[in-house]
Amino acid sequence: MKNKFVFAGLVAMGAAGLQTTFAESLDLISPKNWNVSATLRGFYDDNYNIAGNKKGSVGAEFSPSISLNVPLRQTDIGLRYTYGLYYYQDRQDLNLNAFDQTHQVDVWLDHAFNERWKLNVTDTVAIGQEPDLIGPTSISTPSGVLYRVQGDNLANHGTVKLDTEWTRLFSTSLQYGNNFYDYQNSGATLGGPASGLVWLRQTGVPGGVSGFQFLGLGGPSLAGLLNRVEQNVSLDLQWNIQPETMVFVGYNLGLVNYTGNEPVGVYNYLTSPAPGTPGSLVYHSADRDSLSHYGYVGVQHDFTANVRGTVKGGVTYTDSYNDPLNKSTTLTPYADLSVSYTYIPGSYVQLGFTHDINATDNASVDQRTGSLTQNQESSVLYASINHRITQDLIATVIGRCQYSTYNGGAANNEADTTYGLGVNLHYQISRHFSADAGYNYDNLVSDVAGRGYERNRVYLGLGANY
Repeated sequence: MKNKFVFAGLVAMGAAGLQTTFAESLDLISPKNWNVSATLRGFYDDNYNIAGNKKGSVGAEFSPSISLNVPLRQTDIGLRYTYGLYYYQDRQDLNLNAFDQTHQVDVWLDHAFNERWKLNVTDTVAIGQEPDLIGPTSISTPSGVLYRVQGDNLANHGTVKLDTEWTRLFSTSLQYGNNFYDYQNSGATLGGPASGLVWLRQTGVPGGVSGFQFLGLGGPSLAGLLNRVEQNVSLDLQWNIQPETMVFVGYNLGLVNYTGNEPVGVYNYLTSPAPGTPGSLVYHSADRDSLSHYGYVGVQHDFTANVRGTVKGGVTYTDSYNDPLNKSTTLTPYADLSVSYTYIPGSYVQLGFTHDINATDNASVDQRTGSLTQNQESSVLYASINHRITQDLIATVIGRCQYSTYNGGAANNEADTTYGLGVNLHYQISRHFSADAGYNYDNLVSDVAGRGYERNRVYLGLGANY
């Protein structure tokens, strides 16, 4: 995690992986305790607001970074700060603020108590607008929000991991993770007219119902929908059955608590939940809190010295315990598969697939049943190729496809399919200077009206490292 986002902000989830590779290569040629780097790029983004009605803009990006690494006898401590400044010509032409700013701080600590006990602590805090910056830190992890969000939105991702080798064959891995999200967009209000009232009248209900003042929601805020704390505690029991093969069985407890404390949906009813009494049930952020239990087994195997694969599979039991009207439990499959192949030094291929439950910014209410959208069930297929064309020229291609279905609400069982592609060429001009060029493509195809979009970005830049 310490190498994430040397270039913050504008690049898609795939490109974030490219930047990780570049950061590592820069560290290799500058093996100091401290490092200072900066990039200057020009770009064109044909949908910088990530919306159905495209708005394109040329622009420029300036992103300096400073990092510090302190290797001690049994401890490695690191700190990295990355700043991003982005200029959009189109916004200046519209007399809007033409600049965006992002900040990211990465902290890591590796400590070996002895040969058998090892501790790893990482934390990343980011403030920005792009979903790739404030969303999950892994390309294989589903995202709760798929579009750019105005404002100083904050996300923090922290993990603490303790690996213990009890015997030559048996070991354990205990981990705690905490994700915190805070969006600046807040302030949802209740009022009329109620969106569900039209449907109620069409069912032919008796006159007089129109005299009841149903509630409407002007639109939930992102703070109400997505401000949350995600916590998980996992324990893996691991057996090294052969030098190249490890099998494991594990359990993960996941907690999601929404902290926006705002209305996110309204159910206008005539005969339920109180028969014969019309009324409005207001859903709030915390009504989407959940508790999840993961059980899984897996195997990690080194097929050869340069081919490694991991298969993890099981089930997830999720309890949406805080829904005031439709408390529900779901049992879904859980999977995490990956394989990597290093075919020549500096060149490798990675393939992977994940299936899991994730948060969503859609909290629609089914006016027929009162059901609220709780989450999504997502499958992610991803692949990357990093190829060293020459000693100084590296080409990287990363692709990603995510298929997600909604659980509950008016969008129940409807699907979002997202496609992402990132292509980058990185050329090391000299020890301290480099150049890169790239293209990123994103496409969201959704069953939900007005949600889809398409986006293309190209960029060309110079980098300096000392």
